Amino acid sequence: MRKHKGSVNIDGSVSYVAQIAWIQNASLRDNILFKDGFKEDKYKSVIDACALGPDLELLDNGDLTEIGEKGINISGGQKQRVSLARAAYKESDIILLDDPLSAVDAHVGKHIFDKLIGPQGLLHYRTRVLVTHGVSFLPKVDNIIVLKDGRVSETGTFKELIRNRGSFAEFLAQHLNTGEGRRSTKNLSRNLKK
Repeated sequence: MRKHKGSVNIDGSVSYVAQIAWIQNASLRDNILFKDGFKEDKYKSVIDACALGPDLELLDNGDLTEIGEKGINISGGQKQRVSLARAAYKESDIILLDDPLSAVDAHVGKHIFDKLIGPQGLLHYRTRVLVTHGVSFLPKVDNIIVLKDGRVSETGTFKELIRNRGSFAEFLAQHLNTGEGRRSTKNLSRNLKK
């Protein structure tokens, strides 16, 4: 979004996970550490939260495997999880997440949300700004900001936005009428009861 007037203030350090993952031509470990010192326990918890453990077992040299330029020898989902791991390892005060779960399978996305991003995740004590189209995660976030035509149309909790019957409720109703939405209905219903 473009700022037309006013100011933007940031208090603290910031990490950014782009929708298109950025990878260095370096080892997988170096892509995560990004010049920060290696702390084994912290590193292992980040690997687990980002669902990278099984991938490390498949790579010839585990996390010491050299990643080719632009991540040519790993998949899009693996690149995204490496980017998430980099942000998690950095422990910034604010973490901006631009739809990072769109590049991973649904079950991996759920694992990452539960173990990393969500209210019980590794980053629960950090400010996380998550841009997502994954409506199944929305009942678990603190606040939702709805954008319509490039402007903020509504803000509130999931339940508040449903009660308001505004553009968010319309979007959700439309989404639930699609094939993908019908598959998500069980998860949403379960989350609404909590």
